[in-house]
Amino acid sequence: MISLDSLPHLPGCYLFRDSPEEWGNIIYVGKARDLKKRISNYFQKQNHSPRTAALVAAIKGVDFIVTNTEVEALLLENTLIKKHQPRYNIKLKDSSRYASIHLTDEEFPRIRISRKAQGPGSFYGPFVSAKERGFVYQIVRKAFGLRTCKRLPKRACLRYHLGHCSGPCIGKITKKDYQARVQRAKSALSGRTAELISSMKEEMTGRANRQDFERAIELRDEINALERLSERQRVEQNRKYDQDVISYLMDKEIVYLMLFKVYRGTLAGKEEYQFPSSEDFLEEFVVQYYSENEPPEELIAPEPFDDSLEEFLAHLKGKKVRVTVPKQGEKKELLLLAQKNLEISVFGDRAKLVALQEALHLPKKPEVIECFDISHLAGSFAVGSMVQFRSGKPDKSNYRRFKIRDVQGGDDFASIAEVVRRRYSRLKEENKELPDLIVIDGGAGQLSSALKELREMRVKVPIISLAKREEEIYVPGLEGPLDIKKNEKASLYLQEIRDEAHRFAIAYNRLLRKKALTE
Repeated sequence: MISLDSLPHLPGCYLFRDSPEEWGNIIYVGKARDLKKRISNYFQKQNHSPRTAALVAAIKGVDFIVTNTEVEALLLENTLIKKHQPRYNIKLKDSSRYASIHLTDEEFPRIRISRKAQGPGSFYGPFVSAKERGFVYQIVRKAFGLRTCKRLPKRACLRYHLGHCSGPCIGKITKKDYQARVQRAKSALSGRTAELISSMKEEMTGRANRQDFERAIELRDEINALERLSERQRVEQNRKYDQDVISYLMDKEIVYLMLFKVYRGTLAGKEEYQFPSSEDFLEEFVVQYYSENEPPEELIAPEPFDDSLEEFLAHLKGKKVRVTVPKQGEKKELLLLAQKNLEISVFGDRAKLVALQEALHLPKKPEVIECFDISHLAGSFAVGSMVQFRSGKPDKSNYRRFKIRDVQGGDDFASIAEVVRRRYSRLKEENKELPDLIVIDGGAGQLSSALKELREMRVKVPIISLAKREEEIYVPGLEGPLDIKKNEKASLYLQEIRDEAHRFAIAYNRLLRKKALTE
C-alpha cells in the first residue's frame, strides 16, 4: 500500500514508480500546488479516465520533491519528464522547452525571444507563461527603446516613429548611450526592477485618475509580470557547470543527509541517506560517495571542508572542485530547499512513529519494527519474509528471508511460529538488538502462534498482528481487534510495513519457483 499520510501540503513534483523500490521505473511525473491533495486525489477519486485508471493501477511507489513555489514545480516537472521519459506523460517535443528573453552581444544589442538558451549574449528566464513573458518582453523593449530587427535597416522603421525604439539605425543614439540602456534592461531582467516598477505605478495611478481604466489595467498586469520576475527561478539557473547540494539533520545519533543533483543549473533529483553519527561523518560520506560518483564542479555544503578533502575531490575530478558555503543568494536558497525536503522526509516519518506509539500505548516510540509474512503456492515453495523499518523507513540491509523447513502443507500458523523462532533465537544467541515492535501479517491465530514462541524464548517485545481486508489490529489479551480505523495514521503506517513484507515474501516465492523450473 502507498502511504499518503506523510505527504506535505506544499508545492512540488511527484514521481510515480512501477515498484515500491527506489530504483523502480518512473512511469509518471506531475507537479502540484499542494502535493498531498494532488497525489491523494489519484487514489480517492473513482471516475478516472481509462488512461488515468491504468496509471493508478500501475502505481506501486511514490516519491516527491518539494519546491518553494508552483512556478519552480512547473520547471522541475519539465526537467524530470525530459530526463526520465515516463510512459504515462505526454511525449513533449524539443520546442516545448520554456522560452527565454535574449539580449544579443552585437554592437547595438537587440532583444528577442529564444527557445534555446545557447550562443552569445545574455539569456533571462525561462518563462513558464507565454503571457507573462510577453508582458516582460514588451515592457523592457519599450521602456529602454531596444531594437528588435535582425539587421539594422538603412532608414527608420515604424517602431521608431511610434516611440518604441531609440533609432540606432539612423544615428539617433550613440553607442555609449545605447549600451547604457542595455545595462538598465539587464538590471530589470535580472530582477532589479524597483525604479522601473515605481515609475509604472505612478503612471498607473495617473491613468486611473484620468479614468483611462483600460490602460491602467494593462499597466497593473505589466507590473505584476515584472514583480513576478523578481521570483528568480532557483530550479533552472542556466549555469554551465554541475553542482551538488548537501544538507543534513541529526537526531539521536542518527544523521539524515540529502543530496540534490543540479545539472547545468537544472535540479534533476535528490538522494537520501541515513547512517549513525560519528565525529567525521560528513568527511566519511563525501569520501565514500565520490569514490563511486564523479564529483561536480561545485559542491554546495552547510560547512567548509578541510583542504585535504578538497584536494581529494580535485584528484578524483582531475581539476579543482569548488566547495561553497553560501550565506545568501540563490545557492543559499538551494541549500535551504534541500533542508526543507529533508525536514519533511525525517519529521514526516517521526509523526508516524508518534501516532503508532499512542495508538498501541507503547512505552516508547517504535523506532525499529520487524514484520513477518508467509507466502506459498498451494502449500508448495513455502517461504517467510521479515522486513525491518527503522525510524519510519525501510532498512533493507536488515531484511531477511526464510525457507520453511519444518512445516508441510501450507500451515500459516506453524510457518509463522517457525520463522519467529528462528529469527529471535538467533538474535538472542548473538546478543544483538531486539526490535521495539513485532508485526505479524494475519489475524488472531497467527498472533497467538508467534506469541507462544516468544514466551518460550523469554523474548519480551510488544507484538501485534494486522489482518487483511478490514485492516484489523490484534494485540495479546484482547478477544477482538483494537478500535483503530484503517485510514488513521497509525494503521496506514502498519499497512505500509505489512505490504512491504508481503511484497518481499512473494518475490522470494517466485524466485524459488523460477529456479525449480530451470533445474
